[in-house]
Amino acid sequence: MTTTLPKSELSNLSEPSEFSAFLQETAGLTKRLFIQLQRRPTTLIAGVIQPLMWLVLFGALFQNAPTGFFGPEVRYGQFLGAGVIVFTAFSGALNAGLPVMFDREFGFLNRLLVAPLTSRFSIVVASALYITTLSLIQTIAILLVSSALGAGLPTATGLLLVLTIVLLLVLGVTALSLGLAFSLPGHIELIAAIFITNLPLLFASTALAPLDFMPTWLQWLASLNPLSYAIEPIRFLYLHDSWQWSDIAIATPFAEISIGGCLAILAGFCVTALLLIQPALKRSLS
Repeated sequence: MTTTLPKSELSNLSEPSEFSAFLQETAGLTKRLFIQLQRRPTTLIAGVIQPLMWLVLFGALFQNAPTGFFGPEVRYGQFLGAGVIVFTAFSGALNAGLPVMFDREFGFLNRLLVAPLTSRFSIVVASALYITTLSLIQTIAILLVSSALGAGLPTATGLLLVLTIVLLLVLGVTALSLGLAFSLPGHIELIAAIFITNLPLLFASTALAPLDFMPTWLQWLASLNPLSYAIEPIRFLYLHDSWQWSDIAIATPFAEISIGGCLAILAGFCVTALLLIQPALKRSLS
């Protein structure tokens, strides 16, 4: 004996679930961004070459620094590698809003907003996946080149933690950049915000110099900078083959922060950034 399903149930079975439709939309929008990259690969090429130039040039600049200047038995390549990894990921994530802003200005975003998308948040997720992938490619390139220059590599577990730290930072900064892309009137204002933010956060972090080398006021600024909490645990992983979550990664003027504490701060930064952009996303995507 055979049974037949009502037509309504058959139609429900033939239609993809909302989640699978969301994944398809996100995959399609992400593929579009990679097609654009394939047509104009200079973005990726420049994004890989620039940090490698930082490694080579800054490494040569401080090659003859006094012994112990950056810590006992620490080569500047080891010290600098963490800063270059984090700053490169930060810079790429800070530019995440530019493709969305150009889509706004050229009218493509309006077409997406009137399209029958399951969720318009797939636009945001696609941009985040695209930027995260580029950042991971840059990170791997920096790790390999810094190793070839004599800085060595963290352990396998340490490498996984490095990628996790980069991922948390990239997600948080990408969220803020996308929030600006939906809030600011045009790409001129967004580029200005990027320029104003980029270099000050670099120099007000521990990317290029240790915290105790800075004047007191700059130590406080660097201790409030989320970049420092990504740089210092990666630097610790470069310098120590064995580590624990409770090991102190950075001694700020107000507290000593462990590796686990740095990771918690980055996770808090990421969640805070996602919460901050919710009003702008709902206003722009609704």
